Amino acid sequence: MHVAMISLGCAKNLIDSEVMLNILKDGKYEITNDPYLADIIIINTCGFIEKAKQESINTIIEMGQYKENGKCKLLIAAGCLAERYKDELLKEMPELDSVIGTGDYKSIIEVIEKSLKGQKVSLYGHQDKVNIDKLDRYFSTQGSTAYIKIAEGCDNKCTYCIIPSLRGRYRSRKFEEILAEAELLASKGIKELIVIAQDTSVYGRDLYNKLMLPELLKAMAQINGIEWIRLLYTYPDEFNDDLIRVMANEEKICKYVDIPIQHGSNKILKLMGRNTTKEKILSLINRLRKEIPDITIRTTFIVGFPGEDEKDFEELVEFVKKVRFDRMGVFTYSREEDTPAYKLPNQIDEETKLHRHDILMSVQMDISYGKNLNFIGKKLKVLTEGYEDGQYIGRTYRDAPEIDGLVYFTSNYEIKIGEFADVFITDATDYDLLGECKR
Repeated sequence: MHVAMISLGCAKNLIDSEVMLNILKDGKYEITNDPYLADIIIINTCGFIEKAKQESINTIIEMGQYKENGKCKLLIAAGCLAERYKDELLKEMPELDSVIGTGDYKSIIEVIEKSLKGQKVSLYGHQDKVNIDKLDRYFSTQGSTAYIKIAEGCDNKCTYCIIPSLRGRYRSRKFEEILAEAELLASKGIKELIVIAQDTSVYGRDLYNKLMLPELLKAMAQINGIEWIRLLYTYPDEFNDDLIRVMANEEKICKYVDIPIQHGSNKILKLMGRNTTKEKILSLINRLRKEIPDITIRTTFIVGFPGEDEKDFEELVEFVKKVRFDRMGVFTYSREEDTPAYKLPNQIDEETKLHRHDILMSVQMDISYGKNLNFIGKKLKVLTEGYEDGQYIGRTYRDAPEIDGLVYFTSNYEIKIGEFADVFITDATDYDLLGECKR
């Protein structure tokens, strides 16, 4: 039987999808990218915020049409939305045959077999019991970049976030299992490893009683074939001197870090349940830029959080102008039931949220353009990822895939996709760079 997988949401979800695909492949199921040809369609859903929930629901409805216009016999929802809304999905979406929560995805064959017999299966509530050490994956993406998940779940108590109840407590993967997976990825031609978890900075604390991320990165840097190691989701609370030192000294570790900050007002940070202050964040950024002068710092902010008045928002704007982040994303606050922030007073209307989003992104666009102009006339190492309309497309160490900028460049010789190229930068836009490669 043919199985198609639709993976929505974050890279952490994608890895769960790839583990399911590997189980299915070993169970003699055929994998297809075409839902029209699939006997079974699995949608690994996201349920983090309202926009993600709506995308998941729309995808379920869309894939449900293949029951009438394709070969599809079973439609299964997995992941965060299935965990969060459990039996409601089966009740309200008749096109669904079964649902699997975030801790049960390794039972996918059992669920399929029961579903084929006419049972409506609903598995959920086992987030803390799933074995996250052995993550044998069927790699569904092509190219020279791969994500590697070093932990699952979250112990933070951010008042806006539903993730701890969907993904369980923080559980670090065993050191040796992560390295074995990294070695395997390198043997498959992967050149860039992107290290992810809900919070990468606290890796090891639960398993080894100490923060082990610096040691893990040093070990990864010894793997032959890996040229870039990129770090995402490093919360500022536990970003220590050892981590800064490793990033500064290890050549393979990209001088790039993603630090979710969420706001620039101490009042709002406290309401959000964040374990830091604006002053501590500024101190960390100053240390990073002092110890690693060419570092690229990416962050995300939430605007329109309950209680965010004009003074708080202006403080955030001034914070962004002062720090001048290299990369930045902005989300409007999504009011999610079953989170503490849902019940907070002084909820902000959607129009105000969108207005503040646009203002902050406009500020960042000017900052980004100014920083990009500084690279004109310089030569940058670029990982080539595509070719379109007579030019190559790639990324520098400053750019994480799908969320940051790109480099568009020409070359007077052929460059293979997946190879690095030295690109002379000739021009810049708000977020991207233009250049050429010559021999």
